[in-house]
Amino acid sequence: MGTVHEALDALRLVDHHCHGTVTGPCDRAAFESLLTEGEAWPGISSFDSPAGVAVRRHCAPLLDLPRHAPAEEYLARRSALGEPEVRQRFLRASGTDVFCVDTGYTPVPLTTPGEIAEAAGGTSYEVVRLEGVAEAVLAAGTEPDAYADAFRTAALDAVRRPGVVAVKSVAAYRTGFGLDPARPSDAEVTEAARGMLARGGRLDDPVLVRHLLWTAVDLGLPLQLHTGFGDAAIRLHRVDPALLTDWLHLTAGTIPVLLLHCWPHQRQAAFLAAVFERVYLDVGLTLHHVGPARSGAILAEALEITPFRKLLYSSDAYGVPEFYHLGALAFRRGLADLLQRRVDADELSLPDALRIARWTGRENALRVYGLAEDG
Repeated sequence: MGTVHEALDALRLVDHHCHGTVTGPCDRAAFESLLTEGEAWPGISSFDSPAGVAVRRHCAPLLDLPRHAPAEEYLARRSALGEPEVRQRFLRASGTDVFCVDTGYTPVPLTTPGEIAEAAGGTSYEVVRLEGVAEAVLAAGTEPDAYADAFRTAALDAVRRPGVVAVKSVAAYRTGFGLDPARPSDAEVTEAARGMLARGGRLDDPVLVRHLLWTAVDLGLPLQLHTGFGDAAIRLHRVDPALLTDWLHLTAGTIPVLLLHCWPHQRQAAFLAAVFERVYLDVGLTLHHVGPARSGAILAEALEITPFRKLLYSSDAYGVPEFYHLGALAFRRGLADLLQRRVDADELSLPDALRIARWTGRENALRVYGLAEDG
């Protein structure tokens, strides 16, 4: 039957939330800016962070370099190989064959879902970011009293594109979750749209964000929600998923809600997954930021009370393809260590552990998104 480590090493993963990677050359400044969620600061290198150290340790060998290769050598080798070759090496090494790609954040040109699938030798699907849809409707000069219908129509058109399997909201970045959970009235939406049209900018009006979340319910597809850890725009105390509790009560029994990343609120997310039938979670980008050395601790907290059919795998890889490989490696090692310890302590049978590994790494995502087993 083998060990849990052997089973997870062989399992073809489903990455239920990720992004494209840069398409052009990546110099040191650009690469370091993508290694962490923080800015580049004078005298402080992103290579001297847990993520940077993990990249030099676990990614260098895939570029034919020794483990812990110096940053200068790592970047020189990357440049010599070129982004297409680097992308293919890391995507194939991740052992992932299904990708659900958020296409809504492209401050620089990124690979498309199709290009990700080609590099990995797998299959990609699209996740539509609803804030981008709403902002396009507002930018088109829609009248305030027509905004609600225009947004709904645009969102329906977006999710009907071939290959779309889910929608996503970044309400965490725009307002946080301390919102009135009720569906806003038509009058409230019209007045909020009038204000947004007057001042422009990103969708950050609380009423319009509430309207967006309720529109997601109406669309009927799984909804991904960024929670927890992010860049400096996040107010961490406002993105605790527990703040969604009243809204989850109101929307219970409708759509799957997938809480992304969660750190440091993975225990609150686990509670929600334990008490709401249609709530799921991952620990996403947390894994490549803490690296394989700490991934088991994060997963252990996420799985303290989470039903085993409720935890999914995602890399949240963005910008650099190293994070596809590093996220998968940290997930496999962390989960295998956790499950194997429970087997060795006779707290879990080996068949149960192997089933949990398959569910978490692959089958839970296939079921939630309604994907065929062959991808």
